[in-house]
Amino acid sequence: MSRRPARRGPIREGEHLIDRMVSNIEHGRFERSLSGLTAAAAVVTGAEIYLEHYKASFGNKWMWSPIVLTPPLVVAGIGGVFSKRCAKTALPVTAALYAANGLLGEYFHARGVSRKPGGWKMASYNLPMGPPISAPGLMTMVGGMGLLAALLRRER
Repeated sequence: MSRRPARRGPIREGEHLIDRMVSNIEHGRFERSLSGLTAAAAVVTGAEIYLEHYKASFGNKWMWSPIVLTPPLVVAGIGGVFSKRCAKTALPVTAALYAANGLLGEYFHARGVSRKPGGWKMASYNLPMGPPISAPGLMTMVGGMGLLAALLRRER
């Protein structure tokens, strides 16, 4: 019986990068990549949140919370790419806070729609004109990506 050599180190001759990535994903090894994707998504999400809350003049103090939570998640995501320890400790904590803040944002946005004249009885008008109901869901999903990254195994 011949054993296949372990897949460690650089890509072997004849093995394509795509094949290796697919194999890693099939075997639940996606921690480093998902950590990096979490960091990148947090940068984009944080910038979008900042611009939208800036347009709203940061009318509620809670509007600053996603802005404050974005940099730690970006640092933890980048750290998770290079360090298994960071991916298993700092990343899940910051990602959980980010996801929880997204859920809190869902509440605040729904409350904002209900406070408009007519509230939910005039949903066809107040939903498009009020705070975007589904926008904080993006923040929750980015936090969920970080939590998932912490559960997966590292790539080979």
